[in-house]
Amino acid sequence: MSTTVKITAQEVNKLRQATGAGMMDCKKALVEAEGDFDKAIEVLRKKGQKVAEKRADRDSSEGAAVSKINADHTQGVAIVLGCETDFVGKNENFLALANQLADIALNHDSKESFLAADFDGMTVADKLVEQTGVIGEKLDIKAFEKLEAAYVGTYVHINKIGALVGLTTKVENADVLAKDIAMQVASMGATTLSYKDFDPAFIASETEARIAVIEKDNIELGRLGKTLKNVPKYISMAQLTPEVLAEAEEAAKAELKAEGKPEQIWDRILPGKMERFISDNTTLDQEQCLLDQKFIKDEKKTVAEYVSSFGDVEIAGFKRVALG
Repeated sequence: MSTTVKITAQEVNKLRQATGAGMMDCKKALVEAEGDFDKAIEVLRKKGQKVAEKRADRDSSEGAAVSKINADHTQGVAIVLGCETDFVGKNENFLALANQLADIALNHDSKESFLAADFDGMTVADKLVEQTGVIGEKLDIKAFEKLEAAYVGTYVHINKIGALVGLTTKVENADVLAKDIAMQVASMGATTLSYKDFDPAFIASETEARIAVIEKDNIELGRLGKTLKNVPKYISMAQLTPEVLAEAEEAAKAELKAEGKPEQIWDRILPGKMERFISDNTTLDQEQCLLDQKFIKDEKKTVAEYVSSFGDVEIAGFKRVALG
């Protein structure tokens, strides 16, 4: 390495703009590379590799969730760029990097393809290594989700949670609908669109587990002399077969008869009782099925009812990413 090479401020600034590295790191890299710009970038990348190796076992649960939508709203991507501290996750340069990465990710269908994509003459994976050296914290892509539909909208909550929602058709005010449902997904964390998507074995095990928790809670509540929780027989609409609903209706009628309610008014009371029965026995759907959740902007409606108010359109799919 030459000890007489002279590095100008312009060269240092050019390298800083290209890499985001500090002034002293850029100057040292240029000196080591004897003024060669490309070699200086390689010097910084190798430094990043060393830092990355040392910090490989660090927790990178902080960072930023970012989403991007293409020009005609038919594709969207959401990623999480992870780092080690909340301080770095809120840094302007870090957020700028996350947005640059999301722009590249939009053109790729998988995390693997994205990491192999070009980023200023190096792969995205190598850029992350380089920036690990620049920032001094482990950086990695914690999540990558891509969605395609007739219309795609997005919502990001303070760079912590990102959601994508696809519609089956571009109806009037599709932007409003897609953003509202994306906000719902970000806020309520649905795992599936409909109870019809649940595996029967999952429903069976979840039912057993939930009932066991309630029964255990009731032992303590009973000991304290408090009101016991209702122990449902079911937790999903998938379990409420026509036979189960018919049996529930007969039980409701028997209850009305025992209460001495005139049979002439049963038709006015039964719908409410059946609605409550279904609500009490579909807790899994209300928690995890997007269409069955209460709409966060109007809890008198389900998400399905809100979507139907926009006309002939359905939710084609959704994706969610989050820190942690």
